[in-house]
Amino acid sequence: MRTKRFATLLVVLLAVAGMVFAGGGGQSTAAPAESKIVVNTMAYGDNSNAEGQSWVRIVESFERQNPNIDIQYELLYDEAYHQKVSARLAAGDVPHLAYMGADARWGAPWSESAQQVDHRPFLDGNYYDLGLIPPMGSNGEIWEIPLGTSNITTVLYMNGALVESLGFDTPETYADLVAMVPAARAAGLTVVSIDGADGWAWGSCLMSTFIARLSGDANWVSKAVAGQYKFTDQVFVDSLNLITRMVNDGVMDESAVLVDYGTNVANFSNGKALFMVQGQWAAGGIDPTVAENTLMLAWPQLPGEKPATAGTVAAAIQVGYGLTKAGAADPAVRDAALKFVQFYYSHEETAQRLIDGAIVAPILKNFQVPAELPTINKRKVTLAQTAGVTDVIDAFLGGAPNDALNAGMQQIAAGRATGTEVAAEVERLLGR
Repeated sequence: MRTKRFATLLVVLLAVAGMVFAGGGGQSTAAPAESKIVVNTMAYGDNSNAEGQSWVRIVESFERQNPNIDIQYELLYDEAYHQKVSARLAAGDVPHLAYMGADARWGAPWSESAQQVDHRPFLDGNYYDLGLIPPMGSNGEIWEIPLGTSNITTVLYMNGALVESLGFDTPETYADLVAMVPAARAAGLTVVSIDGADGWAWGSCLMSTFIARLSGDANWVSKAVAGQYKFTDQVFVDSLNLITRMVNDGVMDESAVLVDYGTNVANFSNGKALFMVQGQWAAGGIDPTVAENTLMLAWPQLPGEKPATAGTVAAAIQVGYGLTKAGAADPAVRDAALKFVQFYYSHEETAQRLIDGAIVAPILKNFQVPAELPTINKRKVTLAQTAGVTDVIDAFLGGAPNDALNAGMQQIAAGRATGTEVAAEVERLLGR
């Protein structure tokens, strides 16, 4: 009887086992699958542009190599991205990792929602060149890992062959520029050209360097906007008056206020100017033959400049990917996100961004510049990795005050306003 019961029970058990194997494969006998670490991410780009396409490709590659990590992302571009950032933060739907920056446009939403994280404790000094990542907070905090070095806005481009043809060398001081004026005029050339018809060029490409150099404070502009300085301070007035001095000395032409961006680059490419003032992005528009002999320089020593900011260039901090407080709260999520970011910033991907012009120069340690990079781009990398950086005016000063400053500098160059008058108008519009 006991034997029969045992046999019956055995048949039932075998039948049940057969049903399990038939219905679900071998999963019932396998060890439970390890749960994935999910990194909720706000990414920048879309399916129609290179940035978005690269993002998808890199994520897929990373997940294949790291099957325990799931990069769940929302991919948006331009205004759609900024609008969604604001909406998600307002709703308390905070991602772990996001494309962000340190200025008013890219950094303010994260700052205002108290979601910024100081990345200094997490940065691998053997992978990143920490000397190329600028401080972003008042106490030296680093809020995100920039894709590259800062975006230089105050480059002095020099046509080396043209300067040498007149018997001169690379200028070390403002006086060296003045010394070139007679020979340049005799040859029908401009010494320093600028697209003065574009108001922003005066602020971003000229005054951002002048005020930092004369004040000795790399962050004079951001401090002035915050109320620590005033735009009516004598040092800012003196910086504005350098425009008048340049026109009077013949270093810059009064007619510069009629020149637009395209004409400025074309004039330099056509050998009509010894030097050109513009941002690093203008390098790609210079005629390739001229570009081969073009140097990218910081402004030489200016009259009245302070040693603390000698040789600096104004540069806007590059955007990149950064953790939020929500992402840093869980060590597992934090480490997974940082691992992905390092993968995203690999030597190969960084090299491609450099070739494509998406970044100025890499922040990776011991980075080898691709041999196929054009000469002028290699010089751009050198400038970005060697010059100290300072505030860019319009990264901190916006709206009517910035518009008044840009228009006012055009008036100064044309001889229709003084530095004192323009400074007073900027300060008035700030309501102080």
